[in-house]
Amino acid sequence: MHVLLCPDSFKDALSAQDAAEAMAKGVLRRHPDAKTTCCPLADGGEGSLDALIAATQAERRHIEVSDALGRPRRAAWGWLAAQRTAFIELAEASGLQHLTPSERDALHTSTYGVGELFLAALDQGAERALLLLGGSATNDGGIGMLCALGARALDAEGRALPPGGAALAKLATLDLSALDPRLSSLDVQAAVDVDNPLLGERGASAIFGPQKGASAADVATLDTALGRFADVTAATIGADYRDLPGAGAAGGMGFAARAFFAATLRPGIEMIMEQVAFAELLAKADVVITGEGRLDGQSLAGKTPIGVSRAAKRAGLPVIVLAGSLGDGWEACFDEGVSAAFALADGPMTLEQALPRTAELLEARTLSLAGLWSYG
Repeated sequence: MHVLLCPDSFKDALSAQDAAEAMAKGVLRRHPDAKTTCCPLADGGEGSLDALIAATQAERRHIEVSDALGRPRRAAWGWLAAQRTAFIELAEASGLQHLTPSERDALHTSTYGVGELFLAALDQGAERALLLLGGSATNDGGIGMLCALGARALDAEGRALPPGGAALAKLATLDLSALDPRLSSLDVQAAVDVDNPLLGERGASAIFGPQKGASAADVATLDTALGRFADVTAATIGADYRDLPGAGAAGGMGFAARAFFAATLRPGIEMIMEQVAFAELLAKADVVITGEGRLDGQSLAGKTPIGVSRAAKRAGLPVIVLAGSLGDGWEACFDEGVSAAFALADGPMTLEQALPRTAELLEARTLSLAGLWSYG
């Protein structure tokens, strides 16, 4: 029996690597002779950089950048010298996890630090970049990133706009004359885990703004401001990407990546599976176990367990999902190749009680599953 263990992280509880190791312990307790392969995965959000570095043996580098509120922070990025490829995770610079709940301010947070990560990659001589979107504290459409790379966002009087998405309501001119020329030869692929457009009821502001501190009034303000940004961008570059699936990822960073970097937007899980040679791992496996914090109907938009199950289905392998919780619509995942799905809780418990027990619960669930294989 060869078991491929490829979970995402369990938010606020376990990294993907730790989750895979907990699963492996459960398998080996029941079947000591089983072969297990741990392949931590991610879908483009927080933890994706760690998954890529672990899988490719890329070099982890650090530089000081601005966080979402303009404060200095030490951020990591990955450098795969053999492929001249940089791994840039938005959340390292502008991630929500770096702000306390009281600091969340979708009106004014900025992606400037992401631009600083790009500058480091360009200075190293990167020819290709994988931009990992997700986990952002921002809703600025990527304008902060662009300004770090030389662009200027100006109001009607020619004054530079302050940081943040709300300020884009006053955008009159987008000056790209000093945008770093090295970007024109950089092949950028942006990993997204959602298919939302930039604007409207399913847009960046309405769907993701509230978790970044936006009130209902703030959401309306931000949506209008991003609309202005889209208008000026279209007039400046001659193309309009506001309705592109994934444009609303990470507060509009999907829009910026496509409009200004000519980036290809791809489901993050597909991009990361490609980097880790996932098809080769599947070819050696008998069963696959994956998981993350929550499995629900929204998982079909590109979350790790669904990306894994689709790939395993093509390979004819069974897939078991272990999730912290099963939410509305999770049953739709059966149509995507999931063979079975289980929640981790072994009795009534609050989230606060469950989080510190996640590794224990993962090991216990996997131990129980492994017991069934004796009868397969």
